[in-house]
Amino acid sequence: MITEPTVFQRYRSSPNGKTTLLRLILGTVVIVLVWTLSTFAVVRLGWGLVGLVPVSLRPSGYGMEPFLASPIGVLTALVTFCGIWVGAWLVMRWIHGEPLSSLFGNSHRISRSDFLKGFIAVILTSIFSEVLLYLIDPVVQRGTIDFTAWLLALAPVALLGFVQTSSEELLFRGYLPRGLASRFRSPLVWALLPTLVFAMLHWNGSSAPAMNAAALVSVGVFAAVLMALVYSTGNLGAAFGAHLGNNLFGFLLISHQANLSGFALFEARSLEGAGWAGIDAILIAGIGVVSSLLTALLLLHPRSLLRVSPDLG
Repeated sequence: MITEPTVFQRYRSSPNGKTTLLRLILGTVVIVLVWTLSTFAVVRLGWGLVGLVPVSLRPSGYGMEPFLASPIGVLTALVTFCGIWVGAWLVMRWIHGEPLSSLFGNSHRISRSDFLKGFIAVILTSIFSEVLLYLIDPVVQRGTIDFTAWLLALAPVALLGFVQTSSEELLFRGYLPRGLASRFRSPLVWALLPTLVFAMLHWNGSSAPAMNAAALVSVGVFAAVLMALVYSTGNLGAAFGAHLGNNLFGFLLISHQANLSGFALFEARSLEGAGWAGIDAILIAGIGVVSSLLTALLLLHPRSLLRVSPDLG
């Protein structure tokens, strides 16, 4: 495995003297506040545009839940993540006195080669995990979206999917770990804490406890792999690509979430639905863990064709 503590040491040492713990906490609060306010504004705008979009994009019923499960609702939800980018820019500019690009990596640029490698690796492991999920429950049906509409939706969904995934990486694998690592040496603080927060944000109160636990385990291990990529490269590029590949696979190809299936070509049984047995939850969690570890192997093993590169600045 690649372990490049030197490049992460350079990344963790890059914050200026203004990155105190108090400023980091204040910056996090500002980012979350901007994100929250932009979410309310964007959802309200999307709700108001329902009558202006094609019928195929509209919700099938009235209310917020049908709206968010519809294609226009999915697009609206993805746009809300622009708030994290805006909040991060404001915080880096006015609280820390640094350019936003400082979060990207030692070179102040997103590594395009590592982005592509991360994306390809996760697409491959997603196909692998999908085969195993099919063996557990082979119920897969054609999605509701027309193929022509799906082709037209590829570009906007991919673009907004990038906004969503990159904003989460910017906050949970960039801003928080970089700032915490500059103040604390222990990875239990700068790596584990943001990973746990990220995983808990995926808690779904409507899911069965066992399936919720399975989802949290899968998300937590995947987030840990993304953090390992940043540690090994000193750059967010591979994490950006891997996260995007993971989400686009579910948004556009095979969806396992009923509320995010508006643009998916195929729909499998919702992991949030009822009827799953305890053994199913254990197997699904195991598939998620194995898939994430295979992703790490593809991106970090010295002999892998997809091995990521350290950002030397």
